[in-house]
Amino acid sequence: MSKREIISTDKAPQAIGTYSQAVKCGNTVYLSGQIPLDPATMELVDDNMEASIVRVFENLKAVAEAAGGSLQDIAKLNIFLIDLSHFALVNEVMARYFEQPYPARAALAVASLPKGASVEMDGVMEL
Repeated sequence: MSKREIISTDKAPQAIGTYSQAVKCGNTVYLSGQIPLDPATMELVDDNMEASIVRVFENLKAVAEAAGGSLQDIAKLNIFLIDLSHFALVNEVMARYFEQPYPARAALAVASLPKGASVEMDGVMEL
């Protein structure tokens, strides 16, 4: 069994439950779900959907960097939206953060998310 390393950074929201921001096993990093929480205030960024999506990517980026990688190292990205009509906007914002080859991805509509968030993302990163 490989040694598990817990990844933590103050540049992303602190865990608000019984989980870690990320767990590294060997060269694989499992990134916990990020919602659009501002790490400084722990309040939702809900000015508009674009700001929410940007905040989620910034949170994922901070955790990826704390693990020694970058968003470009994400092999699988999962996107959870309470309204799939925002999927085109997710693609638009994602293009600012990722270059080809893009990660494998799933996008799901869900009934609700923690703290009433409109978007959440998690992923698996290979270093």
